[in-house]
Amino acid sequence: MVADARARLEKLSRDDVDKLEGKDVVFQLGDFKIPFTAENFLMSFSMPNLHFHATTAYDILRMKGAPLGKRDYMGAMRVKR
Repeated sequence: MVADARARLEKLSRDDVDKLEGKDVVFQLGDFKIPFTAENFLMSFSMPNLHFHATTAYDILRMKGAPLGKRDYMGAMRVKR
C-alpha cells in the first residue's frame, strides 16, 4: 500500500496539487460527514492526526523500552550547508 501511494504521489506535479486549493473535501465516517476545503482538511485534520499518531506510537515504544530519543522522533535537522 505504501509503495502504491508513493507511486501515485510521484506522478503528481506541483500544478496538480495547487489546483486542489479551495476544492471541497468531505470526511465521512459512516453517516457522519465533516465538510472542509482541501487545504483546511490537510492543515486542521490530516496533519494534526498524523502528528498525534506518530507521537503516540513513539511514546508507546519508549514506554516499552525501545531505545529511542528525541532525534529518532524529529529526524535529521535540515541545516544550511
